[in-house]
Amino acid sequence: MTDRPAHAVATAVADRLAHPDGAPAEATADTNRQHLAFGPTGIALLHIERAAAGLAPWQRAHDWLAAATRQPFTRGPDSHPFYGAPALAHALACAADHLPGSYRRGLGLLDQQVAADARWRLDAAHRRIDAGQLPALAEFDAIRGLSGYGAHLLRRDPDGPVTRAVLDYCVRLTEPVTQDDERLPGWWAPTGPSGRPDDRFPGGHANHGMAHGIGAVLALLALSARRGTTVTGHHQAMRTILAWLEQWKTTTARGTAWPYWITRDELRAGRLAPCAPLRPSWCYGTAGLARAQQLAALALGDTSLQADAENALLDALTDPAQLRATTDSGLCHGLAGLIHITARTAADAAPANAGQLRATIPALLTVLLPPGTAPDTAAARLLEDEAGAGLLDGAAGTALGLLATDSAEPPCTAWDACLLTA
Repeated sequence: MTDRPAHAVATAVADRLAHPDGAPAEATADTNRQHLAFGPTGIALLHIERAAAGLAPWQRAHDWLAAATRQPFTRGPDSHPFYGAPALAHALACAADHLPGSYRRGLGLLDQQVAADARWRLDAAHRRIDAGQLPALAEFDAIRGLSGYGAHLLRRDPDGPVTRAVLDYCVRLTEPVTQDDERLPGWWAPTGPSGRPDDRFPGGHANHGMAHGIGAVLALLALSARRGTTVTGHHQAMRTILAWLEQWKTTTARGTAWPYWITRDELRAGRLAPCAPLRPSWCYGTAGLARAQQLAALALGDTSLQADAENALLDALTDPAQLRATTDSGLCHGLAGLIHITARTAADAAPANAGQLRATIPALLTVLLPPGTAPDTAAARLLEDEAGAGLLDGAAGTALGLLATDSAEPPCTAWDACLLTA
């Protein structure tokens, strides 16, 4: 399937989600209303991007934002970057960038709330570090933690005191911790990947993911450095994370890949336990980590590291075993996420790799959208999938990923800032 039909499917999805009143019930259900991943704010991002690109009217975006704000939003400790006031702040900021003066008062109040929430979380994190305790994943990750807050603050107040305080925290997170006479990386979590105690992870784990692990911290440090905002120890912190990833990279039939996490037993043994090929997704795996490392390489001016990161993504995209493990459509761990990361990585890649990366997209599209499928049929299938209509796993996010196939230009809006891919 060519780029144009992919664009037609994205349009068909957007048309079927044109107004909240005609959308699937779960998209506007109160249980999802405050979720960027599942609810109206995430779906609004699709309409904001298309309106900013001149492909659709702004009224669609306004209607979805209005649906999100019919009731007050959660703030404070019960909110996080993908839930409550910070989630709404992200969507409004994407719209306000292209509609000067719109949403000014509401966005200003939300920015203040995000900064206050980040301050509260930073205070708790530093108290935890001072006590010599290990972090919860939700302290620092992209979905629930300070990396996600940092992504928003970096856009809205790139050199502000709270932004810099988040970066200071990220640097401190890379300092090692000693627990039970063992030296652990500062991001070692005492739980399983779910954030809860898990018998499969005695002694906890080091999480590599972009959604819930150190990949998000590396990406935030890299993105801020590329924007000219750095703090003491900034580059060394990136180097510390990169050295850890270098230590634990593995070799597949195609080339380089990274595990989702490291267990205490693997740490003690100094080697990975055998496992089946892993899907190279945004949330976990080689695709997200390759993008984070490419961003770090660009920030550090390290052309060798940049080539390694770009080649690792190429390896994953041409490895049948890894691709067979990718069975979903969405942004988080599916084909749309791979397409979007590939397009983003190609846009920043060395010329020799950029074309090769973009050349892998048609094959991904063929799997996601089998040739001969009518756009309306494909859109209906995406919306009828159990993943729903939302941003992270559902049809709106898939449509945004499909828009990435249309040109080498970046998205018109910063909708993917919440993913820390740009």
